[in-house]
Parts: sequence; C-alpha cells; structure tokens
Amino acid sequence: MLTLADVIEALTSTRPEMSTPVITEATVDSRQVIPGALFVAIPGERVDGHDFVAESFQRGASFAFIQRDLADPLPTLDLRSGFSAGSTESLASLTRTPLCLRVENSLAALQQVAHFWRRKLELRVIGITGSVGKSTTKEVVAEVLSQRYRTLKSPGNLNNEIGLPLTILKLGAGHERAVLEMGFYVPGEIAFLCDIALPQIGVVTNIGTVHAERAGSQEAIARGKSELVQSLPAAPDGVAILNYDDPWVRSMAEKTKARVFYYGLDPEAELWADEVEGLGLEGIRFRLHYHSEVLHLRVPMIGQHSVHTALRAAAVGLVDGLTWQEIVSGLRSGHTQLRLVAVRGQNGALLLDDTYNASPESTLAALNLLSELEGRKVAVLGDMLELGQYEQQGHEMVGVRAARVAEVLVTVGERGRMIAAAARRAGLRSDKVVEFENNDPAIEWLRKHLNAKDVVLIKGSHGIRMDRIVAALEVKHE
Repeated sequence: MLTLADVIEALTSTRPEMSTPVITEATVDSRQVIPGALFVAIPGERVDGHDFVAESFQRGASFAFIQRDLADPLPTLDLRSGFSAGSTESLASLTRTPLCLRVENSLAALQQVAHFWRRKLELRVIGITGSVGKSTTKEVVAEVLSQRYRTLKSPGNLNNEIGLPLTILKLGAGHERAVLEMGFYVPGEIAFLCDIALPQIGVVTNIGTVHAERAGSQEAIARGKSELVQSLPAAPDGVAILNYDDPWVRSMAEKTKARVFYYGLDPEAELWADEVEGLGLEGIRFRLHYHSEVLHLRVPMIGQHSVHTALRAAAVGLVDGLTWQEIVSGLRSGHTQLRLVAVRGQNGALLLDDTYNASPESTLAALNLLSELEGRKVAVLGDMLELGQYEQQGHEMVGVRAARVAEVLVTVGERGRMIAAAARRAGLRSDKVVEFENNDPAIEWLRKHLNAKDVVLIKGSHGIRMDRIVAALEVKHE
C-alpha cells in the first residue's frame, strides 16, 4: 500500500527513516473521501478544492495536498524546498494526522506521486483509447482478465490527467493487471498519461469525430490517439491491438515498435468475426476465428457493433496468455456496465436510455440496435456537441440513418434540426418528424403520443441532459 513515506520520497527524493501511515486512496472530491485518504486540493474555474480541505479531514482524510495558504490554517508540512530526514520537527510532523502537505502545484504533485508509485509496482498495464467504445471495452477487458488475474480498472471515465493518476494510486502490491482508459483532448496528452502509466498493451477502438471541436480534424485525432501505440515498449514486451476495419487505426501499425495484433471483421485480421447476428436486448451471436480455431459465441452485449468490443477483450486475453475458457467466461459474465439501459416508460413503451453522450458513430450504432427490435420504432435524438468541422456532416449522417430505421423521429435542440431536415430529405414523411428546442416540450409530446408497442431510443450529448427525458417518462418503483 502507498504510504506517506512514499509520497514524500516521490516529491523530494528523500525517504523518512520511520514508519508512516498508509494512504488508502487519493481523491479530488471531498464528498468521496474515505478514512485514510489523501485529498488533493485543485483550484478550478468554478470551485477551489482548498475551500474543502477542512471538510475532507472531517470526513476522515489523513492528508491533503495544498498549493496556497488556507483561510483557516491547519497543521502543514512544507515540501516545496525538500524534506529534512534529520530534522526532529519534520519527523515529528509525520506522526500527526490530519496533515496538509504544501507543494508548488497540487495536480503536478499528484501526477509525480503516481509516476513514482507505478514504477514501484510489478504489474501489466493495458491502456485503452479511441473515439467511441473506450469505457465499455475497459469494462469487458477487465472482466476477461479478472478470470485469472487480480485486476484494477479505471472507475467510471477517469481517463484524463487527474483521473488516471488517481486510479494508479489505488493500486497495491497484490494487483497483477491494471486496465486504464486514456482520453484525448490535446496533442501530447496521451503521451503524458503513458509516461505515468507505462502500458505494455495498447488497445485502439476507432477514430471518429468526437471532440473534433477541440482536437481539430480526424487526422489530428488519429495522431493524438496514436501516442498510445508509440509509447509502448518494443516487441515482444509491447503489443498494439488495432482495429483492422478502421483505416485510421490500421495505419497506426507504422508508428509502433510493439508487436501488432489486428482484430476486426476482415479475414485479414489475426482475430476476426463473421455471421454476426443481433438478438436485440438478448445480446449478439457471432463466429470467432483465430488462426485455425473457430468458436461460435453468444454474449450479453447489446447491438451488433458490440462484436468489436468482444474482439478487443478476446485479443487482450489472447496476448496475455489466457485460455479460451477464461476468455469466453469473461465475455459471458454479464457484469459489465453498459451505458445503454432499457427501462419501461409510464405508458408501457420500452425506453432505450443511451443519454450518457453522443457522437455520429455511437448514434448510428444505437439506431442499428433500434432496427433489430420489435415494435414501433421511435428515435428521440438531440444535439451532438464538440464535432467542430464535422457538425453538419455528422448530424446529417444520423438523420439519413434515422429515416431508414425510425417510424417516428423526435429531435431536440438547435443542431437536432439538422437531423430532422436530413431525415425528411431521405424520405421520412414530414408528419413523422417532430422538432423541439429543449427537453420539456419533448417530454410533454412523448407522454401524449407513446404507447406500449413503442420502442424508444433516447440519445444526445450529455450537455443537453436528455437523461431528464428518461427520468420524466420512466416508471418509478417504490
């Protein structure tokens, strides 16, 4: 377990020659503090963590990183000029908790400790990046590896310069594998995360238009994601698991010294699938090919696009030495937290809640799932944010597909109008398309017009909070 001595050594290169308290975990949210935690006070645009240091101690935190003076001073050890192992005063302060640790920059200190701690641990790290499917892939990969190894995975979507170091500080000597999601917003970010995490296996899902507003073109996004495979160790220690079906990802083979393992639906891939059949909410069925082996599988993953998730997880299992029995057991476990959730509406309609986020790629996949289900198909689609130069093209692609799948299309938001217009041009009758500026009138319309035979897909970017539509329509269980 991480101790205060480890933290001090990581930040000052001097290790106290005494027993120090264990740090249970690190957090930047005082509401999530557990006893023995390290609270990292980070100044934000709207909230400053320094205002919650006292609260974190009240909730049981033992230590806190601070980078400025507190309004109400608390016991503090200043590490900005190093640590004097021979100082009686310095050593005495280590026996007191709670204790603030003064550093130049709280976030940089967190990252430095994570960098240090990762190098103290003997384990295999799997890094996962891509435009769509990172979180679900992380969940399924962790499920597969857990069949043999003690495995830690990134909680939720903690995939950035704050979340990844927090996850690494959860690792202990007993862990054998870590599955870490890595997000990309600006060039150099994934390379920075890899320098902390030292992944030996890298998985790339696909290259889409998510965050194009910040990252720029798909080419720029591909360059950013390729930082993962560039950071891997050379073969045989490093393995890059790449999507053969995505030309942007396939070409990343040229940028890595690691062994390349392709997966996809193309027989040219090392691991590939065919005869993919969607079973609606019951999962998918497909045939898996690996060299001369052929397996017939049925797994509880929703939508035909999920075959790629299964392939990624199986690929990690194969390169990490798992047996087919272990891999299949992990794929079938059903413990993975899929973001799309099916719930019943007040009027009996089946609501497909996919409101966590939206991109053209993930919305097309959700519409494909809708097409597999029985009933009148209703698509409630909202704005997809941060698409940059792909905004119009992305919304129009979705509108064309919606026209072919949905019998009724409801759009929400200003950008949703692009979806509606494209759907009409693609042949969906105007009286089957309804447009709203925001969620409230959409909720009222849906309450009046949905019935028990309807299957309703609800999807949009998290920023427009279409989860409120689901909450308003869902049957509440007492």
